[in-house]
Amino acid sequence: MKATFIHGPGDVRVAEVDKPRVVEPTDAVIKIAATCVCGSDLWSYRGTDEVAEPTRMGHEYVGVVEEVGDQVSTVAPGDFVVGSFCLSDNTCEICADGYPSRCINGGFVGEAQAEYLRVPLADGTLVATPSQPDEDLIPSLLAASDVLGTGWFAADEAQAGPGKTVVVVGDGAVGLLAILSAKQMGARRIIAMSRHADRQALAREFGATDVVEERGEAGVAKVKELTGGLGAHSVVEAVGTQESMRQAVASCRPGGHVGYVGVAHGVSLPGEELFASEVHLMGGPAPVRKYLPELIRLIFDRTIDPGRVFTKEVALEDIAEGYRAMDRREAIKVLVRP
Repeated sequence: MKATFIHGPGDVRVAEVDKPRVVEPTDAVIKIAATCVCGSDLWSYRGTDEVAEPTRMGHEYVGVVEEVGDQVSTVAPGDFVVGSFCLSDNTCEICADGYPSRCINGGFVGEAQAEYLRVPLADGTLVATPSQPDEDLIPSLLAASDVLGTGWFAADEAQAGPGKTVVVVGDGAVGLLAILSAKQMGARRIIAMSRHADRQALAREFGATDVVEERGEAGVAKVKELTGGLGAHSVVEAVGTQESMRQAVASCRPGGHVGYVGVAHGVSLPGEELFASEVHLMGGPAPVRKYLPELIRLIFDRTIDPGRVFTKEVALEDIAEGYRAMDRREAIKVLVRP
């Protein structure tokens, strides 16, 4: 089968590898219907994360179950499934507490940009859809595998809800879907921090009431101006840089909540600054599996359409062009068809 490898900065290739098979009795093998390029994949593509050897890529996926191990009971061959980017048994104490992304027996998916994928811990990682989805729902279901689930987690941990003012730092797919999530949670006002016209437009369609183009101290000042000098009740940080994190914390009012899901690179908060802010901080890898049943329902009901963050589609053999398009900000997110 064909699979994607990164060899170094800017060097993504498709190569032939053996088709996966069931190894453990808790495994499932799925035929990928759609996968995609993630913003976090760009850390390696841009050379920020070192690539020591050719490495398989991809952690977002939907598809049809082809084979299952003897101990798999919740999905069966022929089911269309959505999977979390984190593997989990969904039975350990940490999973039971609502954080399957930190399952004590879990791990991460890393080979989904391919034609087939072996999914360990299938019962705790995959969720079958109510029926075979219409073709137009596949992009939205794919979004649920990571960026929608991550945006939902960020808004949830920021305690977005009725009457709240929410600020979203970051206008990539996760930030945009955090806006959609905050809207679904009933937020009264949603401030998108974005400098890009196409992303601003989608942010407003997803529920943003205001757009702030300024960054850093100027961006914080604008947020304070819009919130009567207090700052927002809820802030989502969806970038992962020092500047974005400090901007998020400073945009939050005392007693407010910051949900951070940007993969942190070089982030270090001064202790005295954090102490004085009196804000709640919560984040990390999103426990997508916890949210998947509800997100799938909202998508099947056509209540939400998160697949609109995919603004370019390529075939698997052309995935290098998908990476280039996201790197150059020519696409918000790139869907890949095997």
